[in-house]
Amino acid sequence: MKPVVSIEYCPKCGWLMRSAYMAQELLTTFNDDLKGVLLAPSEISGRFIISINDEKIFDRKEQGRFPEIKELKQLVRDVVNPDKSLGHSDRKITE
Repeated sequence: MKPVVSIEYCPKCGWLMRSAYMAQELLTTFNDDLKGVLLAPSEISGRFIISINDEKIFDRKEQGRFPEIKELKQLVRDVVNPDKSLGHSDRKITE
């Protein structure tokens, strides 16, 4: 069975659009690997947690920030399809 990504977000903080954007990016990138992405409004203020099948992969409060899309795709890929190439999202940023 394909995994489900859950994005639990604080609606009072106005994070629905951020969550929807992340869901869109994940569904586009992992269209063959995911069953779906669940957007779940949290009853706890300031919460933004991303999980795969109830296993947390990112917590805004623990990290002190939101994940970058590139980072989020790599975190999801490492769980759902470790051999998948993310193309330009796999490249290291050089300065």
